[in-house]
Amino acid sequence: MADGYYEDEAPLQGFRLSSFRRVLAFGRPYLGVFVLVIVIALVVAGFEIGLPLVFAQVIDAADTGDAERAWLMMPIYAFLVAVLVAAIMAFINLVGGVSARVAHDIRRDSFDRLQDLEFGYFDVRPTGWLMSRLTSDCNKIARIMGWATLDLAWGSATILVVAVVLFLNDFVLASIVMGTVPLLAVAGRWFQVRLLETARLVRKTNSRVTATYNESILGVRTTKTLVQEDNNARDFEAVSARMMNESMAHALYGAAFMPTIGVICSLGVAGALWFGGDHVIAGVITIGILSMFMHFATFLQEPVKEMARQLTMIQSAQASAERITDLLETEPKIRDSEAVLERIAAYGGDEPGLACDGLPNHIRRVRFEGVTFGYKPDRPVLHDFSLAVEPGQTIALVGPTGGGKSTIVSLLCRFYEPTHGRILIDEHDVQDRSLSWYQSRLGIVLQQPHLFTGTVAENIRYGRLDASDDAVAEAAALVRADAFIDRLKDGYQTQVGSGGVLLSTGQKQLIALARAVIADPEIFVMDEATSSVDTETERLIQDAIERVLEKRIAFVIAHRLSTIRSADRILVIQNGRMTESGRHEELLGQNGHYAQLYRDHLVSWDEMQRA
Repeated sequence: MADGYYEDEAPLQGFRLSSFRRVLAFGRPYLGVFVLVIVIALVVAGFEIGLPLVFAQVIDAADTGDAERAWLMMPIYAFLVAVLVAAIMAFINLVGGVSARVAHDIRRDSFDRLQDLEFGYFDVRPTGWLMSRLTSDCNKIARIMGWATLDLAWGSATILVVAVVLFLNDFVLASIVMGTVPLLAVAGRWFQVRLLETARLVRKTNSRVTATYNESILGVRTTKTLVQEDNNARDFEAVSARMMNESMAHALYGAAFMPTIGVICSLGVAGALWFGGDHVIAGVITIGILSMFMHFATFLQEPVKEMARQLTMIQSAQASAERITDLLETEPKIRDSEAVLERIAAYGGDEPGLACDGLPNHIRRVRFEGVTFGYKPDRPVLHDFSLAVEPGQTIALVGPTGGGKSTIVSLLCRFYEPTHGRILIDEHDVQDRSLSWYQSRLGIVLQQPHLFTGTVAENIRYGRLDASDDAVAEAAALVRADAFIDRLKDGYQTQVGSGGVLLSTGQKQLIALARAVIADPEIFVMDEATSSVDTETERLIQDAIERVLEKRIAFVIAHRLSTIRSADRILVIQNGRMTESGRHEELLGQNGHYAQLYRDHLVSWDEMQRA
């Protein structure tokens, strides 16, 4: 039952440079650093190769009894080590820094783009998928741009310089030692791919194990009530056994990797000893040079292994690069048109009474004209909806779940755009108004309001960031939230926890209402905003809502009679169509769907008698 709990990782694909073209642009500001890193990598490679050459000289000096020559090598060796240590520290610092900066730049641009995208983009993408774009995908790209650049430069330079040094000293021995490089490359690449694939399987199955275990704990009462302990145990045994097998496969590849590389290196050492011994006897090379060949025969495994690992990581990061590119290149479907942008740019902002787009800085009337909409273009959920709302009117939307009520207010808020028809604000198409200006004129309180980590005051002030403490307290008092806030240990400075977890649902709705009030909106939207508030609390805030809505347009979706009874107009929305319209008493007199809802859901029998 927990198959959805696993990491989003794509299988390895054939390498395509085009997949990285967009994300590589993030490295352009740091091109100088990358060049410096490559230069330092070349220095490190050269000095690492210089150490065996010094050893060879010391061995030859000892063999010939040339003590002066041997002692001369000591300061040279110390110099090489000192420079090598300094260079390694430098490139680790540089690569770590540039990787962190690239990751920051990708995360910043990705987050900015997510902020610009419309609701429809989030409707079809899970939260975990979006979070992975800003975490694992960004880190993968930054890692390959930093460490892969360094390791590939170091590895290539090391192999090239070693090859030159070896061939300059003995062609036959060099051919033997360098002949192991292709074998090391093939073996390293094969094992790295297998290790990566099995590690992914282990992580995926571990997520399922964790999810299964978590579900068994959270659902323990249901499990015991339905006597499903044995079935749960079998499910857990199956997924746990699968993880065991995959972990063993990963361990097996890991255990075989180094011995395989060791065997290949041993072939180079054996060949160097076999033929090198003859060459030493024949006087072609010295014992010191032979020791250098043997050292390089084993040393070459390091750059080859590292390059194989980085190439595998680059291939693995290809899917991340494509996902990041897809996000960055996704254009918002809901944004200011070119005409609006031109008006914003041309308007100087000095004329009173005008908004940033040069049109009136107020909302008096709202009109829907033949609006049709579908979350999927071929499946409309709202059909030919028309409505005229006058200044100060409250519109209540009622009807069965899925009938289209939330769709209407979502279109009003420009979370989506109509498929057909239009929405007018004071005779101007809402799409001809500045999006940011328009949405700043809205006050929205949802059925499940979201609170941000922070204090009560900070969450209320989120509606208007420059609001004073007095304004925050005034907004809370207006919606009757001050009573419970004053009872909190730290009052307005009380931490609400992630998502408001430390508060009740009713308390969160009161804070959300205060947050909407402090923004001083011209249109209020309440989507079942009091559905989780107890009757007493609802009675307290009902008067506040009526005061807040005075001279403002309001759209209210509610299941409670008290929330909609005083509405200027009640719309019954069924199957995406407005089937009834009127005031409360008028709709009861029609004895239609609203009257049925009223009898079945909105009031108790006692309240019906009082009505």
